[in-house]
Amino acid sequence: MTGLKALTPRGRSFLASGVAALLCALVLGEHDLLRVAVLIIAMPLIASMVVTRTRYRLASTRRLGPARVQAGEESTVTLRLENVTRLPTGLLLVEDTLQYALGTRPRFVLDRMESRGVREIDYKVSSDLRGRFPVGPLSVRIADPFGLVELTRSFTVTDTLVVTPEVVPLPPVRLSGEHSGGGDSRTRSVAAAGDDDVAPREYRQGDDLRRVHWRSTARRGELMVRREEQELQSRGALLLDTRRHAHRGEGPRSSFEVAVSAAASIGVHLSAEGLALRLVTDQGARHVVDSGQSWSLLDTLAVIRQSTARSLEHGVAALRQGGGDGLIIAVLGALDLEEAQALAQLRRPGVTAVAVLLDLASWDRASGDRASGDRASGNGASWDAVADDGARAARSVLTGAGWRVLDLPAGASLAGVWPEAGNKRSAA
Repeated sequence: MTGLKALTPRGRSFLASGVAALLCALVLGEHDLLRVAVLIIAMPLIASMVVTRTRYRLASTRRLGPARVQAGEESTVTLRLENVTRLPTGLLLVEDTLQYALGTRPRFVLDRMESRGVREIDYKVSSDLRGRFPVGPLSVRIADPFGLVELTRSFTVTDTLVVTPEVVPLPPVRLSGEHSGGGDSRTRSVAAAGDDDVAPREYRQGDDLRRVHWRSTARRGELMVRREEQELQSRGALLLDTRRHAHRGEGPRSSFEVAVSAAASIGVHLSAEGLALRLVTDQGARHVVDSGQSWSLLDTLAVIRQSTARSLEHGVAALRQGGGDGLIIAVLGALDLEEAQALAQLRRPGVTAVAVLLDLASWDRASGDRASGDRASGNGASWDAVADDGARAARSVLTGAGWRVLDLPAGASLAGVWPEAGNKRSAA
């Protein structure tokens, strides 16, 4: 019964034609037609028996290169099939499973695979959407040379492609971040890039020998190591506004996706300069990123989604309770006066605070969402005016408290406005 289910439409057509020819031969008494009918019926039945009873054993592996890409970039998927039996295979129809965001399912035809033979297949995948996407499982359809029978065998192994937000290279800007350490090191504020403190200390078991300070070792007569990489670590906090009502637009060009990309770009930039970050959202603390490990931040931002929260109170509370941050950077959507005042209070003496404010009015004008409908009734100008007034009031509160505020309109690049983060006059 399993063999009959494996018949293709062509195989079923052969079988039906053979049965019809057999009935006609019996009714008409045509022996030649009878022989033709038997041949036509036998072909799909024999093909089905051969395909279903042949124990092909195939091994499959998949390799993603790379397994982590930015939105819009391509990754190469390499499939490796090996025939681990002594029997050559027939026609193989190979199909890999992909989610819709990665494109259509790739299909390949392999004519024949000899005993112990190996085949490698490459194809490209890409996505404009962030996320973690499973790739696989792989299915192989084994067919006879005449296309009368197909038998599907599936593998269970899947791999994961991580599509991270777009990261924009940022120009170097000197920011202050709090450096904290333990033991004989005291907490102090220095630049995010860091001035090297080469004051040595005694060697301790487990210290990396590459940190040995040979000049001090020769002078002291005992092994000394540099303390700057072990005792000091710059710390900062990155706040991302994920509230649904605080953003505009849909898809990759929405203000929310631009905000996520901005947070990723800033995080990667500061991590490369040796800054350890706390990622905080409107829902509270989310993730801690050690310096030089920006991949963990990108993995977190790859799957972050909009929230239903109406205020930033949990995010502000997480920033206040965390403490120890000499640098606070906030990527914000719509901001009312009360929320701006709560953020303003986070700015203390010795703390550098930078706010990237998305110009939502420009998104409304670009997409023509609510603005276009209101203009039709004569209220478009008043809506834009209200939105602009609210943004100006929030900006005024932040700058008055010493925040450095960067305005990011729709279509603009963060790299173009980032130099203002190092301009103290923008906080005046």
